[in-house]
Amino acid sequence: MSENYIKIYSILMTVFVVMLVLTNIIGTKIFLLFGSILPNGIFGNSIALTAGIITYPITFLVTDITSELFGKKKANLIVIVGFFCSLLSLVIISIVMNLEPSNIWLTGTPYNSINEIEEAFNTIFSMPSILIFASMSAYLVAQLIDIKVFHFIKKITKSKYLWLRNNLSTMFSQLIDTIIVNTIFLGFGMGIEYQIVCKIIIANYIVKIIFAMIDTPLVYFFVFIIKKKCGVYKY
Repeated sequence: MSENYIKIYSILMTVFVVMLVLTNIIGTKIFLLFGSILPNGIFGNSIALTAGIITYPITFLVTDITSELFGKKKANLIVIVGFFCSLLSLVIISIVMNLEPSNIWLTGTPYNSINEIEEAFNTIFSMPSILIFASMSAYLVAQLIDIKVFHFIKKITKSKYLWLRNNLSTMFSQLIDTIIVNTIFLGFGMGIEYQIVCKIIIANYIVKIIFAMIDTPLVYFFVFIIKKKCGVYKY
């Protein structure tokens, strides 16, 4: 592997890990999508999404670019490294949450007591164990399926139609991801009715499909630029 390709692969892995870890951190916020435009959302309910939907689709963009440029093994390595880095971040956050707070922490904040600021901090960074299990399980399964489907389509199309393998692999893997995480967390974890969980899955998946279509020109752009600058990498 040339020095340029080593740098590019390192950048891709860095972006992937950062986006994945950020997904775990910001994913605790739930927001309304088009709340003023579509107050009734889909199926009569507002479209509520976790903030992680902003960063998580970027991980699929990165794996598709990596798969196209470096092959299945290098893409799988990024997924595995991301998984363990994500676990490491959760361990570190857990340790930090259990440290004894200092009153100095209150300086310059709107909080009146150390308990208030600590509760706010823990609310942001704490995740229920069932959500951690659901998100990590969905992540690992979906990402590995995405890579497998990408290379399967690439093989049967003889490396033609990048748009096809990019979209089909992402759409299929995102469907698996959405079903797993919402079924485990909302269904088994929170006990929400099956019909409501299905509506949430469909609404979330529609949004993810839109993201998948948006990232197709980005895949073409980055693959074209990298190949033009560094040549074709033989894997």
